[in-house]
Amino acid sequence: MIAALPMYDRVEIRDATDRLWALIRDALRRLGLDAPAALTRGTDPWEIWQSPDLILAQTCGLPYRARLAPHVTLVTTPDYALPGCPPGHYNSVIVARSAEPGPRPAVNDALSQSGWAALSTWAAATGHRLDAPLMTGAHEASARAVAEARADLAAIDAQTWRLLTRHAPFTADLVEVARTAPTPGLPLITARSQSAAPIRAALDSALAALGPTDRAALGLRGFSDIPESAYLAQPIPPKP
Repeated sequence: MIAALPMYDRVEIRDATDRLWALIRDALRRLGLDAPAALTRGTDPWEIWQSPDLILAQTCGLPYRARLAPHVTLVTTPDYALPGCPPGHYNSVIVARSAEPGPRPAVNDALSQSGWAALSTWAAATGHRLDAPLMTGAHEASARAVAEARADLAAIDAQTWRLLTRHAPFTADLVEVARTAPTPGLPLITARSQSAAPIRAALDSALAALGPTDRAALGLRGFSDIPESAYLAQPIPPKP
């Protein structure tokens, strides 16, 4: 079996992530489930998400509703206690170099809820014109592109933004223009053949055993059982 927690896997908190996984792994094994010793890193996320050997991985809401939902089992959604968001939800921080940004966005991926879907929805609601985007491949790369004046604005996952402001000094050159409406957060999934219930129980056990320093580093408050229908109800954005 394989497992991956790639969405917030910054090097500064990697030890905390690994300690969380070790607790999840041990809880899964106590329940009779096969779980790998270590997380998989450096592999294409789509390969991980679609693997029949997947025991646990975190994905994004847009890939989940656009492609993955019929082929995986939804387990639960981490709750990062983000400002202005219900449990298990998140939003995006629109960042720029000034309070009145220009039209060119930096976008991490066309199938990113926080980096593109939230941005396009915000732009439509506010009348902000968006030009052809600079595609960056990652939220941090998008924020850095704005700081370096290669783009005018970017939408950054609020949990990623929290981590960036802690660990990436260049964010001091950016301002928060707005925060988008909350949507269901980044879900945890398993292979279609797996049952969600024992994995959900293992997650609760692991979080209860996780030390307060690691909890604070990861920003993890708990888990929220958001139904599949709430994810599927979100619109698919136009391609950037």
